[in-house]
Parts: sequence; C-alpha cells; structure tokens
Amino acid sequence: MYAIVEIAGQQFKVEAGNEIFVQRLPQAKDASVEFDKVLLVDNEGKVKVGTPYVKGAVVKATVLDDSARADKVIVFKKIAHKGFQTLNGHRQKLSKIKIDSIA
Repeated sequence: MYAIVEIAGQQFKVEAGNEIFVQRLPQAKDASVEFDKVLLVDNEGKVKVGTPYVKGAVVKATVLDDSARADKVIVFKKIAHKGFQTLNGHRQKLSKIKIDSIA
C-alpha cells in the first residue's frame, strides 16, 4: 500500500515504514503529525484518485529529526574581464520523518 501525499507544498510517494526528508516542519522531535492532503491511495491494485484530495485518507508520521540539513549548494558568479567573482553556499534545513501508517 502506498500513497501520494502533499507535504509542505511538495509531493511524495510514501509507504508505511519509509523515512523521508521534507521541508522543515514546525513540530519538534518525536512529535506525531498527520497529513490529510492525500492525492492518491493504492491499496493492492485498488487505486483511489482524489479531486484534488482523497476524502477520509490520512497519513500518520513521526518526526525523527527536526534539524537535519541538506547537501550544500554552491552558488558561484563571475563576470569575465571585469575581475568580479563571488562564492556563496547554502544548506537547506529539513525535517526527517518516518511514515507510521496510511489510513
């Protein structure tokens, strides 16, 4: 059984037991969270597609880490023949969640 769920503006394919990184959530570590914006549910071949969301479908998850960080993205700018160059880096803050159940 899997579901397509919208979490913090992004869509994820989730199954029970999966651990995924999502955009930072306001919940603290070890908090339980429910997502009701379920777009699709597949239960052993029986597919339910929402318009836009499946009514009554809920994905329950637990926050494992609320301070994870993504890989660094390097931003390098240079203007040739002018002597201008700048180097910046950015690491996005993420939350790691574990999917407990799809109901």
